[in-house]
Amino acid sequence: MELIGQHAKKIMEGCKQRARDAGLRFQDDTLEYIVTNRDLLELSPKIMIPTLYDYWVHDVEVLKGKGKYELYPGNPYETVINTRPPISFYNDNNPDWLNVMIFYHVIGHIDFFQNNVFFEHTHDYDFTGEALSDKRLIAKLRSEKGRWVDYVLEFARGIDNLVSFHRELSRIAPPAAASGSGPINFYFDVFLQSMKKVNITDYIKEIERYNACMRAYGKLGEETFLSDTAVKHPEFKAVYQKSLQKKPETRMDLLKYLMLHSEFLNKEENDWMKSILQVIRKTSLFFQPQIRTKIMNEGWASYWHEILFMADDRIRGHEVDFARINAGVTAMPRVGLNPYALGMRLFYFIEEMADKGKYAFDFSRIRDARERETFDAKTNAGRRYLFDVRKNMDDFLFVRTFVDQDFIDAHRLFVVGKRINAAKTAWEYYVKSRNAEDYRDMLIDGLYHPPHIEIDPNKTENRVLYLVHRFEHKPLVKDYITNTMIGIEYLWGGPVKLETSEVAGTQAPSAYGVFSVGGTPGKEMPEAPEIKWQRVLYTMEKRRMTRRILYDMENV
Repeated sequence: MELIGQHAKKIMEGCKQRARDAGLRFQDDTLEYIVTNRDLLELSPKIMIPTLYDYWVHDVEVLKGKGKYELYPGNPYETVINTRPPISFYNDNNPDWLNVMIFYHVIGHIDFFQNNVFFEHTHDYDFTGEALSDKRLIAKLRSEKGRWVDYVLEFARGIDNLVSFHRELSRIAPPAAASGSGPINFYFDVFLQSMKKVNITDYIKEIERYNACMRAYGKLGEETFLSDTAVKHPEFKAVYQKSLQKKPETRMDLLKYLMLHSEFLNKEENDWMKSILQVIRKTSLFFQPQIRTKIMNEGWASYWHEILFMADDRIRGHEVDFARINAGVTAMPRVGLNPYALGMRLFYFIEEMADKGKYAFDFSRIRDARERETFDAKTNAGRRYLFDVRKNMDDFLFVRTFVDQDFIDAHRLFVVGKRINAAKTAWEYYVKSRNAEDYRDMLIDGLYHPPHIEIDPNKTENRVLYLVHRFEHKPLVKDYITNTMIGIEYLWGGPVKLETSEVAGTQAPSAYGVFSVGGTPGKEMPEAPEIKWQRVLYTMEKRRMTRRILYDMENV
Protein backbone atom coordinates (compact mmCIF):
# COMPACT_ATOMS: atom_id res chain seq x y z
CA MET A 1 0.00 0.00 0.00
CA GLU A 2 1.49 3.34 -1.07
CA LEU A 3 0.40 6.88 -1.79
CA ILE A 4 -0.71 7.70 -5.35
CA GLY A 5 1.85 9.33 -7.64
CA GLN A 6 2.15 13.05 -8.28
CA HIS A 7 0.42 12.79 -11.67
CA ALA A 8 -2.70 11.18 -10.16
CA LYS A 9 -2.58 13.60 -7.20
CA LYS A 10 -2.64 16.52 -9.65
CA ILE A 11 -5.75 15.04 -11.27
CA MET A 12 -7.36 14.74 -7.82
CA GLU A 13 -6.61 18.36 -6.94
CA GLY A 14 -8.18 19.47 -10.21
CA CYS A 15 -11.29 17.46 -9.39
CA LYS A 16 -11.46 19.10 -5.95
CA GLN A 17 -11.42 22.59 -7.45
CA ARG A 18 -14.17 21.79 -9.94
CA ALA A 19 -16.25 20.18 -7.18
CA ARG A 20 -15.93 23.28 -5.00
CA ASP A 21 -16.95 25.48 -7.89
CA ALA A 22 -20.11 23.35 -8.21
CA GLY A 23 -20.97 23.94 -4.53
CA LEU A 24 -19.51 20.95 -2.67
CA ARG A 25 -17.81 21.73 0.66
CA PHE A 26 -15.07 19.68 2.29
CA GLN A 27 -11.71 20.03 4.01
CA ASP A 28 -8.76 20.40 1.70
CA ASP A 29 -6.48 17.61 3.00
CA THR A 30 -7.07 14.08 1.72
CA LEU A 31 -4.96 10.93 1.48
CA GLU A 32 -5.12 8.58 -1.50
CA TYR A 33 -3.49 5.14 -1.52
CA ILE A 34 -2.83 2.57 -4.22
CA VAL A 35 -3.72 -0.90 -2.94
CA THR A 36 -3.30 -4.44 -4.23
CA ASN A 37 -5.96 -7.13 -4.36
CA ARG A 38 -4.43 -8.66 -1.24
CA ASP A 39 -4.69 -5.31 0.59
CA LEU A 40 -8.37 -5.04 -0.26
CA LEU A 41 -9.12 -8.58 0.86
CA GLU A 42 -7.42 -7.97 4.21
CA LEU A 43 -8.90 -4.52 4.81
CA SER A 44 -12.51 -5.25 3.82
CA PRO A 45 -13.41 -7.21 7.00
CA LYS A 46 -12.12 -4.23 9.03
CA ILE A 47 -14.38 -1.90 7.03
CA MET A 48 -11.25 -0.50 5.37
CA ILE A 49 -9.89 0.89 8.68
CA PRO A 50 -6.26 -0.36 8.69
CA THR A 51 -5.84 0.34 12.40
CA LEU A 52 -9.00 -1.45 13.63
CA TYR A 53 -8.47 -4.02 16.40
CA ASP A 54 -7.70 -7.63 15.47
CA TYR A 55 -10.43 -10.23 15.90
CA TRP A 56 -10.79 -13.83 14.76
CA VAL A 57 -13.93 -13.10 12.71
CA HIS A 58 -11.85 -10.75 10.55
CA ASP A 59 -9.46 -13.62 9.78
CA VAL A 60 -12.35 -15.86 8.76
CA GLU A 61 -13.72 -13.14 6.46
CA VAL A 62 -10.30 -12.75 4.83
CA LEU A 63 -10.21 -16.49 4.03
CA LYS A 64 -13.77 -16.31 2.64
CA GLY A 65 -12.83 -13.29 0.56
CA LYS A 66 -9.81 -15.06 -0.92
CA GLY A 67 -11.89 -18.07 -1.89
CA LYS A 68 -14.56 -15.87 -3.46
CA TYR A 69 -11.95 -13.84 -5.33
CA GLU A 70 -10.46 -16.99 -6.89
CA LEU A 71 -13.90 -17.91 -8.25
CA TYR A 72 -15.10 -14.40 -9.15
CA PRO A 73 -12.11 -12.04 -9.45
CA GLY A 74 -13.02 -8.38 -9.21
CA ASN A 75 -12.49 -5.36 -7.00
CA PRO A 76 -14.33 -2.11 -6.25
CA TYR A 77 -13.10 0.92 -8.16
CA GLU A 78 -12.58 2.83 -4.92
CA THR A 79 -13.21 2.82 -1.19
CA VAL A 80 -13.26 5.90 1.02
CA ILE A 81 -13.41 6.12 4.81
CA ASN A 82 -14.67 8.96 6.99
CA THR A 83 -11.47 9.92 8.80
CA ARG A 84 -9.49 13.10 9.41
CA PRO A 85 -8.13 13.52 6.80
CA PRO A 86 -10.36 11.33 4.59
CA ILE A 87 -8.54 8.27 3.23
CA SER A 88 -9.41 6.59 -0.07
CA PHE A 89 -8.05 3.47 -1.75
CA TYR A 90 -7.67 2.75 -5.48
CA ASN A 91 -6.49 0.04 -7.85
CA ASP A 92 -3.12 0.68 -9.46
CA ASN A 93 -4.12 0.11 -13.08
CA ASN A 94 -6.77 2.81 -13.69
CA PRO A 95 -6.38 5.08 -16.74
CA ASP A 96 -6.55 8.85 -16.17
CA TRP A 97 -10.11 9.27 -17.47
CA LEU A 98 -11.35 6.58 -15.08
CA ASN A 99 -9.50 8.20 -12.19
CA VAL A 100 -11.34 11.44 -12.96
CA MET A 101 -14.69 9.65 -12.58
CA ILE A 102 -13.57 7.80 -9.44
CA PHE A 103 -12.12 10.92 -7.82
CA TYR A 104 -15.40 12.79 -8.34
CA HIS A 105 -17.26 9.89 -6.75
CA VAL A 106 -14.91 9.94 -3.73
CA ILE A 107 -15.28 13.71 -3.36
CA GLY A 108 -19.06 13.26 -3.31
CA HIS A 109 -18.67 10.83 -0.41
CA ILE A 110 -16.33 13.19 1.45
CA ASP A 111 -18.77 16.08 1.04
CA PHE A 112 -21.53 13.88 2.40
CA PHE A 113 -19.47 12.70 5.39
CA GLN A 114 -18.51 16.23 6.37
CA ASN A 115 -21.90 17.93 5.94
CA ASN A 116 -24.62 15.43 6.84
CA VAL A 117 -25.96 15.94 10.39
CA PHE A 118 -25.92 12.22 11.16
CA PHE A 119 -22.11 12.28 10.95
CA GLU A 120 -21.67 15.23 13.34
CA HIS A 121 -20.32 13.10 16.16
CA THR A 122 -17.47 11.94 13.89
CA HIS A 123 -16.26 15.43 12.95
CA ASP A 124 -14.08 16.31 15.93
CA TYR A 125 -11.62 13.43 16.13
CA ASP A 126 -9.53 11.11 13.99
CA PHE A 127 -11.03 7.65 14.28
CA THR A 128 -8.03 5.90 12.74
CA GLY A 129 -5.78 7.33 15.45
CA GLU A 130 -8.11 6.25 18.22
CA ALA A 131 -8.56 2.85 16.57
CA LEU A 132 -4.78 2.35 16.60
CA SER A 133 -4.69 3.13 20.32
CA ASP A 134 -7.58 0.71 20.91
CA LYS A 135 -5.83 -1.98 18.85
CA ARG A 136 -2.71 -1.69 21.00
CA LEU A 137 -4.83 -1.78 24.18
CA ILE A 138 -6.56 -5.01 23.13
CA ALA A 139 -3.24 -6.58 22.06
CA LYS A 140 -1.79 -5.72 25.48
CA LEU A 141 -4.83 -7.19 27.26
CA ARG A 142 -4.53 -10.38 25.19
CA SER A 143 -0.95 -10.81 26.37
CA GLU A 144 -2.14 -10.48 29.99
CA LYS A 145 -5.60 -12.08 30.04
CA GLY A 146 -5.42 -14.59 27.19
CA ARG A 147 -8.58 -15.95 25.58
CA TRP A 148 -10.87 -14.09 28.02
CA VAL A 149 -10.32 -10.95 25.96
CA ASP A 150 -11.94 -12.62 22.94
CA TYR A 151 -14.83 -13.88 25.08
CA VAL A 152 -15.56 -10.32 26.19
CA LEU A 153 -15.18 -9.07 22.62
CA GLU A 154 -17.63 -11.72 21.43
CA PHE A 155 -20.20 -10.90 24.11
CA ALA A 156 -19.94 -7.13 23.55
CA ARG A 157 -20.14 -7.39 19.75
CA GLY A 158 -23.32 -9.44 20.16
CA ILE A 159 -25.12 -6.31 21.41
CA ASP A 160 -23.19 -3.55 19.62
CA ASN A 161 -26.23 -2.74 17.46
CA LEU A 162 -28.13 -1.58 20.57
CA VAL A 163 -26.14 1.63 21.07
CA SER A 164 -28.24 4.79 21.52
CA PHE A 165 -27.17 6.47 18.27
CA HIS A 166 -29.90 9.12 18.13
CA ARG A 167 -29.52 10.00 21.82
CA GLU A 168 -25.79 10.46 21.19
CA LEU A 169 -26.58 12.88 18.35
CA SER A 170 -29.03 14.76 20.60
CA ARG A 171 -26.34 15.14 23.22
CA ILE A 172 -23.89 16.60 20.71
CA ALA A 173 -26.40 18.81 18.87
CA PRO A 174 -29.36 19.41 21.21
CA PRO A 175 -32.58 20.71 19.65
CA ALA A 176 -33.10 24.44 19.72
CA ALA A 177 -34.91 25.68 22.79
CA ALA A 178 -38.46 26.93 22.43
CA SER A 179 -38.89 30.70 22.24
CA GLY A 180 -41.02 31.09 25.39
CA SER A 181 -39.97 31.02 29.04
CA GLY A 182 -40.00 27.89 31.21
CA PRO A 183 -43.50 28.38 32.68
CA ILE A 184 -44.96 29.26 29.27
CA ASN A 185 -43.46 26.20 27.58
CA PHE A 186 -44.60 23.95 30.44
CA TYR A 187 -48.11 25.39 30.28
CA PHE A 188 -48.58 24.75 26.57
CA ASP A 189 -46.49 21.58 26.13
CA VAL A 190 -47.28 19.67 29.33
CA PHE A 191 -50.02 21.22 31.43
CA LEU A 192 -52.63 21.73 28.72
CA GLN A 193 -51.82 18.70 26.58
CA SER A 194 -50.80 15.97 29.03
CA MET A 195 -52.53 17.00 32.26
CA LYS A 196 -55.69 18.84 31.20
CA LYS A 197 -55.94 17.07 27.84
CA VAL A 198 -57.77 20.05 26.32
CA ASN A 199 -59.26 19.76 22.85
CA ILE A 200 -57.75 21.54 19.86
CA THR A 201 -60.27 24.38 19.93
CA ASP A 202 -59.53 25.29 23.54
CA TYR A 203 -55.79 24.92 22.94
CA ILE A 204 -55.93 27.40 20.04
CA LYS A 205 -57.93 29.81 22.21
CA GLU A 206 -55.15 29.73 24.80
CA ILE A 207 -52.57 30.48 22.11
CA GLU A 208 -54.67 33.42 20.94
CA ARG A 209 -54.94 34.66 24.55
CA TYR A 210 -51.16 34.49 24.90
CA ASN A 211 -50.62 36.36 21.61
CA ALA A 212 -53.14 39.03 22.66
CA CYS A 213 -51.26 39.60 25.93
CA MET A 214 -47.93 39.90 24.10
CA ARG A 215 -49.37 42.44 21.65
CA ALA A 216 -51.09 44.50 24.33
CA TYR A 217 -48.44 44.48 27.07
CA GLY A 218 -45.14 43.90 25.27
CA LYS A 219 -42.39 42.90 27.74
CA LEU A 220 -45.01 42.41 30.46
CA GLY A 221 -47.08 40.14 28.22
CA GLU A 222 -45.87 36.83 29.70
CA GLU A 223 -46.28 38.05 33.28
CA THR A 224 -49.84 39.22 32.53
CA PHE A 225 -50.67 35.93 30.82
CA LEU A 226 -49.38 33.89 33.77
CA SER A 227 -51.34 36.06 36.23
CA ASP A 228 -54.54 35.37 34.33
CA THR A 229 -53.60 31.69 34.14
CA ALA A 230 -53.20 31.54 37.95
CA VAL A 231 -56.79 32.72 38.30
CA LYS A 232 -58.03 30.23 35.72
CA HIS A 233 -55.90 27.32 36.98
CA PRO A 234 -54.91 27.94 40.64
CA GLU A 235 -52.97 24.65 40.78
CA PHE A 236 -50.67 25.54 37.85
CA LYS A 237 -47.91 27.23 39.88
CA ALA A 238 -47.55 24.31 42.29
CA VAL A 239 -47.54 21.77 39.44
CA TYR A 240 -44.85 23.74 37.61
CA GLN A 241 -42.66 24.05 40.72
CA LYS A 242 -42.96 20.31 41.31
CA SER A 243 -41.86 19.64 37.72
CA LEU A 244 -38.65 21.62 38.33
CA GLN A 245 -37.73 19.33 41.23
CA LYS A 246 -38.20 16.18 39.16
CA LYS A 247 -34.95 14.85 37.76
CA PRO A 248 -35.00 14.36 33.99
CA GLU A 249 -35.12 10.72 32.93
CA THR A 250 -31.80 9.56 31.55
CA ARG A 251 -31.95 6.45 29.38
CA MET A 252 -28.87 4.47 28.51
CA ASP A 253 -28.14 1.89 25.89
CA LEU A 254 -27.32 -1.60 27.10
CA LEU A 255 -23.53 -1.39 26.71
CA LYS A 256 -23.31 1.88 28.61
CA TYR A 257 -25.65 0.60 31.32
CA LEU A 258 -23.51 -2.49 31.82
CA MET A 259 -20.36 -0.40 32.13
CA LEU A 260 -21.92 1.81 34.80
CA HIS A 261 -24.12 -0.59 36.77
CA SER A 262 -22.73 -4.12 36.44
CA GLU A 263 -21.34 -5.19 39.82
CA PHE A 264 -19.31 -7.82 38.02
CA LEU A 265 -17.62 -5.38 35.63
CA ASN A 266 -17.00 -2.86 38.38
CA LYS A 267 -14.97 -5.27 40.47
CA GLU A 268 -11.35 -4.20 40.50
CA GLU A 269 -10.12 -7.42 38.89
CA ASN A 270 -12.63 -7.03 36.00
CA ASP A 271 -12.16 -3.35 35.32
CA TRP A 272 -10.22 -4.15 32.12
CA MET A 273 -13.38 -5.57 30.55
CA LYS A 274 -15.00 -2.13 30.58
CA SER A 275 -12.22 -0.87 28.33
CA ILE A 276 -13.21 -3.46 25.72
CA LEU A 277 -16.90 -2.56 25.99
CA GLN A 278 -15.99 1.09 25.51
CA VAL A 279 -14.02 0.27 22.35
CA ILE A 280 -16.91 -1.78 20.93
CA ARG A 281 -19.48 0.92 21.73
CA LYS A 282 -17.35 3.73 20.28
CA THR A 283 -16.68 1.74 17.09
CA SER A 284 -20.37 0.96 16.66
CA LEU A 285 -21.37 4.61 17.12
CA PHE A 286 -18.79 5.67 14.54
CA PHE A 287 -20.20 3.38 11.84
CA GLN A 288 -23.91 3.90 12.62
CA PRO A 289 -24.42 6.84 10.22
CA GLN A 290 -22.78 5.00 7.32
CA ILE A 291 -25.18 2.09 7.80
CA ARG A 292 -28.15 4.47 8.01
CA THR A 293 -27.28 6.56 4.91
CA LYS A 294 -26.22 3.93 2.35
CA ILE A 295 -28.77 4.92 -0.32
CA MET A 296 -28.24 8.66 0.15
CA ASN A 297 -24.46 8.46 0.38
CA GLU A 298 -23.98 6.31 -2.72
CA GLY A 299 -26.67 8.20 -4.59
CA TRP A 300 -25.07 11.57 -3.78
CA ALA A 301 -21.61 10.37 -4.89
CA SER A 302 -23.06 8.86 -8.11
CA TYR A 303 -25.04 12.02 -8.89
CA TRP A 304 -21.94 14.18 -8.60
CA HIS A 305 -19.54 11.91 -10.44
CA GLU A 306 -21.96 11.97 -13.39
CA ILE A 307 -22.57 15.73 -13.27
CA LEU A 308 -18.93 16.73 -12.85
CA PHE A 309 -17.41 14.11 -15.17
CA MET A 310 -19.53 15.14 -18.15
CA ALA A 311 -18.54 18.78 -17.68
CA ASP A 312 -14.81 18.01 -17.36
CA ASP A 313 -12.78 18.87 -20.47
CA ARG A 314 -10.04 16.41 -19.47
CA ILE A 315 -12.12 13.38 -20.50
CA ARG A 316 -12.90 14.31 -24.10
CA GLY A 317 -12.93 11.18 -26.26
CA HIS A 318 -13.79 8.83 -23.39
CA GLU A 319 -17.53 9.51 -23.15
CA VAL A 320 -18.41 6.04 -24.46
CA ASP A 321 -16.00 4.38 -22.02
CA PHE A 322 -17.58 6.37 -19.21
CA ALA A 323 -21.09 5.45 -20.32
CA ARG A 324 -20.24 1.74 -20.22
CA ILE A 325 -18.65 1.89 -16.76
CA ASN A 326 -21.31 4.23 -15.37
CA ALA A 327 -24.15 2.04 -16.62
CA GLY A 328 -22.66 -0.92 -14.76
CA VAL A 329 -22.52 1.10 -11.55
CA THR A 330 -25.88 2.89 -11.70
CA ALA A 331 -28.15 0.46 -13.59
CA MET A 332 -31.46 -0.40 -11.90
CA PRO A 333 -31.66 -4.19 -11.50
CA ARG A 334 -34.80 -6.15 -12.33
CA VAL A 335 -34.62 -7.88 -8.95
CA GLY A 336 -32.71 -6.51 -5.97
CA LEU A 337 -31.69 -3.05 -4.77
CA ASN A 338 -28.81 -0.99 -6.15
CA PRO A 339 -28.31 1.95 -3.74
CA TYR A 340 -26.16 3.78 -6.30
CA ALA A 341 -28.95 3.66 -8.88
CA LEU A 342 -31.90 4.37 -6.60
CA GLY A 343 -30.19 7.18 -4.71
CA MET A 344 -28.89 8.90 -7.86
CA ARG A 345 -32.29 8.79 -9.58
CA LEU A 346 -33.98 10.15 -6.48
CA PHE A 347 -31.60 13.11 -6.36
CA TYR A 348 -32.22 13.87 -10.04
CA PHE A 349 -35.96 13.58 -9.43
CA ILE A 350 -35.85 15.87 -6.38
CA GLU A 351 -33.84 18.47 -8.29
CA GLU A 352 -36.35 18.50 -11.14
CA MET A 353 -39.32 18.76 -8.79
CA ALA A 354 -37.72 21.57 -6.76
CA ASP A 355 -36.76 23.46 -9.95
CA LYS A 356 -40.46 23.48 -10.87
CA GLY A 357 -41.56 24.50 -7.37
CA LYS A 358 -43.42 21.24 -6.76
CA TYR A 359 -42.33 21.06 -3.11
CA ALA A 360 -43.91 24.45 -2.37
CA PHE A 361 -47.15 24.90 -0.44
CA ASP A 362 -48.94 26.34 -3.48
CA PHE A 363 -48.38 23.13 -5.43
CA SER A 364 -49.66 20.95 -2.58
CA ARG A 365 -53.04 22.75 -2.77
CA ILE A 366 -53.58 21.83 -6.43
CA ARG A 367 -55.94 18.88 -6.87
CA ASP A 368 -56.42 18.79 -10.65
CA ALA A 369 -54.20 16.05 -12.12
CA ARG A 370 -53.61 17.89 -15.40
CA GLU A 371 -52.67 21.10 -13.64
CA ARG A 372 -50.28 19.25 -11.31
CA GLU A 373 -48.58 17.57 -14.25
CA THR A 374 -47.96 20.82 -16.16
CA PHE A 375 -47.15 22.98 -13.11
CA ASP A 376 -43.79 24.78 -13.40
CA ALA A 377 -42.98 27.80 -11.25
CA LYS A 378 -39.46 27.93 -12.75
CA THR A 379 -37.85 28.51 -9.36
CA ASN A 380 -34.51 26.96 -10.39
CA ALA A 381 -34.02 26.14 -6.70
CA GLY A 382 -33.35 22.45 -7.28
CA ARG A 383 -29.61 22.39 -6.59
CA ARG A 384 -29.99 24.42 -3.39
CA TYR A 385 -32.77 22.10 -2.29
CA LEU A 386 -30.51 19.08 -2.88
CA PHE A 387 -27.88 20.45 -0.54
CA ASP A 388 -30.52 20.87 2.19
CA VAL A 389 -31.63 17.24 1.69
CA ARG A 390 -28.00 16.06 1.82
CA LYS A 391 -27.49 17.90 5.09
CA ASN A 392 -30.58 16.90 7.05
CA MET A 393 -31.73 13.40 6.10
CA ASP A 394 -30.89 9.71 6.46
CA ASP A 395 -32.19 6.85 4.31
CA PHE A 396 -35.43 6.47 6.23
CA LEU A 397 -36.39 10.14 5.88
CA PHE A 398 -35.11 10.23 2.29
CA VAL A 399 -37.21 7.29 1.15
CA ARG A 400 -40.27 8.17 3.24
CA THR A 401 -40.31 11.76 1.96
CA PHE A 402 -39.46 11.51 -1.73
CA VAL A 403 -40.46 8.07 -3.05
CA ASP A 404 -43.91 9.06 -4.30
CA GLN A 405 -46.17 7.95 -7.12
CA ASP A 406 -44.62 10.38 -9.61
CA PHE A 407 -41.19 8.86 -8.99
CA ILE A 408 -42.52 5.30 -9.25
CA ASP A 409 -44.31 6.04 -12.53
CA ALA A 410 -41.33 7.90 -14.01
CA HIS A 411 -39.02 4.92 -13.54
CA ARG A 412 -41.60 2.14 -14.01
CA LEU A 413 -40.90 0.68 -10.59
CA PHE A 414 -42.97 -1.99 -8.93
CA VAL A 415 -42.96 -4.55 -6.14
CA VAL A 416 -42.61 -8.18 -7.17
CA GLY A 417 -43.94 -11.25 -5.39
CA LYS A 418 -42.41 -14.70 -5.44
CA ARG A 419 -44.32 -17.97 -5.20
CA ILE A 420 -44.14 -21.63 -6.08
CA ASN A 421 -45.75 -22.72 -9.34
CA ALA A 422 -46.97 -26.21 -8.46
CA ALA A 423 -47.47 -27.23 -12.10
CA LYS A 424 -43.92 -26.27 -13.12
CA THR A 425 -42.42 -27.10 -9.70
CA ALA A 426 -40.45 -23.87 -9.85
CA TRP A 427 -40.46 -20.37 -8.42
CA GLU A 428 -42.25 -17.72 -10.43
CA TYR A 429 -42.32 -13.95 -10.08
CA TYR A 430 -45.33 -11.70 -10.51
CA VAL A 431 -46.01 -7.97 -10.29
CA LYS A 432 -47.54 -7.49 -6.89
CA SER A 433 -48.00 -3.72 -6.85
CA ARG A 434 -47.16 -0.51 -8.69
CA ASN A 435 -48.33 1.58 -5.76
CA ALA A 436 -45.80 4.04 -4.31
CA GLU A 437 -46.77 3.23 -0.74
CA ASP A 438 -46.10 -0.48 -1.26
CA TYR A 439 -42.75 0.16 -2.93
CA ARG A 440 -41.79 2.66 -0.23
CA ASP A 441 -42.69 0.20 2.52
CA MET A 442 -40.63 -2.46 0.76
CA LEU A 443 -37.61 -0.15 0.73
CA ILE A 444 -38.04 0.80 4.38
CA ASP A 445 -38.36 -2.85 5.40
CA GLY A 446 -34.93 -3.41 3.87
CA LEU A 447 -33.25 -0.56 5.75
CA TYR A 448 -31.10 -1.05 8.83
CA HIS A 449 -33.40 -1.15 11.84
CA PRO A 450 -31.95 -2.70 15.00
CA PRO A 451 -34.38 -3.86 17.70
CA HIS A 452 -35.48 -1.28 20.25
CA ILE A 453 -34.43 -2.84 23.55
CA GLU A 454 -34.40 -0.86 26.80
CA ILE A 455 -33.62 -1.53 30.44
CA ASP A 456 -36.69 -1.40 32.69
CA PRO A 457 -35.37 0.27 35.88
CA ASN A 458 -38.50 -0.60 37.86
CA LYS A 459 -38.13 -4.35 37.22
CA THR A 460 -34.34 -4.45 37.42
CA GLU A 461 -33.90 -5.46 41.05
CA ASN A 462 -32.30 -8.13 43.21
CA ARG A 463 -29.40 -8.32 40.73
CA VAL A 464 -31.78 -9.34 37.91
CA LEU A 465 -31.41 -7.29 34.70
CA TYR A 466 -34.81 -6.80 33.02
CA LEU A 467 -34.78 -5.95 29.30
CA VAL A 468 -37.84 -4.89 27.30
CA HIS A 469 -38.08 -5.24 23.53
CA ARG A 470 -40.50 -2.57 22.26
CA PHE A 471 -42.99 -4.14 19.86
CA GLU A 472 -42.52 -2.96 16.24
CA HIS A 473 -44.12 -5.89 14.37
CA LYS A 474 -40.68 -7.46 13.92
CA PRO A 475 -39.68 -10.38 16.14
CA LEU A 476 -36.14 -11.06 17.27
CA VAL A 477 -34.24 -13.81 15.46
CA LYS A 478 -34.68 -16.79 17.78
CA ASP A 479 -31.43 -18.44 16.71
CA TYR A 480 -29.45 -15.62 18.29
CA ILE A 481 -31.36 -15.07 21.54
CA THR A 482 -29.75 -17.77 23.67
CA ASN A 483 -26.12 -17.04 22.85
CA THR A 484 -26.65 -13.29 23.11
CA MET A 485 -28.26 -13.60 26.53
CA ILE A 486 -25.43 -15.87 27.74
CA GLY A 487 -23.06 -13.03 26.92
CA ILE A 488 -25.24 -10.42 28.65
CA GLU A 489 -25.54 -12.62 31.74
CA TYR A 490 -21.75 -12.92 31.90
CA LEU A 491 -21.22 -9.16 31.57
CA TRP A 492 -24.02 -8.37 34.04
CA GLY A 493 -22.91 -10.96 36.58
CA GLY A 494 -26.42 -12.19 37.33
CA PRO A 495 -29.72 -13.40 35.83
CA VAL A 496 -31.13 -11.59 32.78
CA LYS A 497 -34.77 -11.41 31.67
CA LEU A 498 -35.91 -10.36 28.20
CA GLU A 499 -39.52 -9.47 27.45
CA THR A 500 -40.32 -9.59 23.74
CA SER A 501 -43.05 -10.33 21.20
CA GLU A 502 -43.27 -13.44 19.04
CA VAL A 503 -45.63 -14.89 16.48
CA ALA A 504 -48.19 -17.18 18.08
CA GLY A 505 -48.17 -20.22 15.82
CA THR A 506 -46.63 -20.62 12.39
CA GLN A 507 -48.95 -18.57 10.17
CA ALA A 508 -46.80 -17.20 7.35
CA PRO A 509 -47.64 -15.59 3.99
CA SER A 510 -47.28 -17.77 0.90
CA ALA A 511 -45.30 -15.14 -1.00
CA TYR A 512 -42.89 -12.38 -0.18
CA GLY A 513 -41.90 -9.19 -1.99
CA VAL A 514 -38.64 -8.19 -3.61
CA PHE A 515 -37.51 -5.04 -5.41
CA SER A 516 -37.87 -4.80 -9.16
CA VAL A 517 -38.04 -2.40 -12.07
CA GLY A 518 -39.64 -2.70 -15.52
CA GLY A 519 -41.52 -5.76 -16.72
CA THR A 520 -45.22 -6.50 -17.13
CA PRO A 521 -48.05 -6.95 -14.62
CA GLY A 522 -48.77 -10.40 -13.24
CA LYS A 523 -51.49 -12.13 -11.25
CA GLU A 524 -52.86 -10.91 -7.95
CA MET A 525 -52.03 -12.91 -4.85
CA PRO A 526 -54.45 -13.52 -1.97
CA GLU A 527 -53.84 -11.46 1.12
CA ALA A 528 -51.48 -12.89 3.70
CA PRO A 529 -53.18 -14.44 6.72
CA GLU A 530 -53.40 -12.35 9.86
CA ILE A 531 -50.49 -12.80 12.25
CA LYS A 532 -51.31 -13.21 15.93
CA TRP A 533 -48.70 -12.11 18.44
CA GLN A 534 -47.93 -13.02 22.01
CA ARG A 535 -45.74 -11.48 24.68
CA VAL A 536 -43.08 -13.84 26.07
CA LEU A 537 -40.41 -13.68 28.74
CA TYR A 538 -36.97 -15.27 28.34
CA THR A 539 -34.85 -15.83 31.44
CA MET A 540 -31.15 -16.65 31.36
CA GLU A 541 -29.77 -17.83 34.69
CA LYS A 542 -26.57 -19.79 35.17
CA ARG A 543 -26.32 -20.25 31.40
CA ARG A 544 -29.70 -21.97 31.28
CA MET A 545 -32.54 -20.48 29.22
CA THR A 546 -36.25 -20.68 30.07
CA ARG A 547 -39.20 -19.25 28.16
CA ARG A 548 -42.64 -18.31 29.47
CA ILE A 549 -45.68 -16.91 27.65
CA LEU A 550 -46.97 -13.79 29.39
CA TYR A 551 -50.15 -13.01 27.41
CA ASP A 552 -51.68 -12.89 23.94
CA MET A 553 -51.55 -9.53 22.21
CA GLU A 554 -54.80 -8.28 20.75
CA ASN A 555 -55.38 -5.52 18.18
CA VAL A 556 -51.70 -4.79 17.51
